[in-house]
Amino acid sequence: MSKIIAVANQKGGVGKTTTSINLSASLAVLGKRTLVIDMDPQGNSSSGLGINSIPDGMSLYRAILGEIPLSKTIKNCEIGELKIIPSTQDLYGAEIELIDTTSRELLLKNAMQNIKDDFHYTIIDCPPSLGLLTINALCAATSVLVPLQCEYYALEGIAQLLETVKRIRRNFNPDLEIEGILLTMFDSRTNLSNEVTENVIERFSAKVFKTIIPRNVRLSEAPSFGKPIILYDRHSKGALTYQQLAEEIIENEKKISWQGA
Repeated sequence: MSKIIAVANQKGGVGKTTTSINLSASLAVLGKRTLVIDMDPQGNSSSGLGINSIPDGMSLYRAILGEIPLSKTIKNCEIGELKIIPSTQDLYGAEIELIDTTSRELLLKNAMQNIKDDFHYTIIDCPPSLGLLTINALCAATSVLVPLQCEYYALEGIAQLLETVKRIRRNFNPDLEIEGILLTMFDSRTNLSNEVTENVIERFSAKVFKTIIPRNVRLSEAPSFGKPIILYDRHSKGALTYQQLAEEIIENEKKISWQGA
């Protein structure tokens, strides 16, 4: 069964796009057919995977509206098993332009019907807001992954996000699960990072991934070269931890499948 993971946090600068890029690349290297959908109009996942332009008319926005098949917007990446649907500038106006559209919350889900089973994993990079684009991602997803930085105000806004997830479950997507909370930007040298980690684990317990993403210079450099960290510096700490995260997600899915058997 295909798994669709929305990477969401309305707070910016938490490692959401870094996670979308590097988790998807790590899953692909492990042999999983993986698709990234860049729902953030800023397009950082697209450029971070080496996609800087698309043919005229082949936009994600047009596909969401049903004007073209979503399959027409899929682009290859440097890793064979990894594909991406890039962000486009017209997504900037989507929040306003779609306001009167019927079933506007389900546009992405409907557009994905003919492609979702072509991939083991689909990773949706959401914008840093809880607007219509993020709601579309949550309605289409099977689970949501929440990056949380190990800094002051780490838990700021997470209650609002979890409440949005509850509303999406209640009204549109009853099967939506919390994939997990991912601690990012961890610096073992600081008391703050350790205190935040302890606080998050105490509060959310089993929902927190065992893998913790560290602050890493190479991880920060990779997007400017249009590469995921696993291609930019596969031996770096950042690359190794995202590989661990991919393995943890795959292992968790196996456990769930075994329990449901």
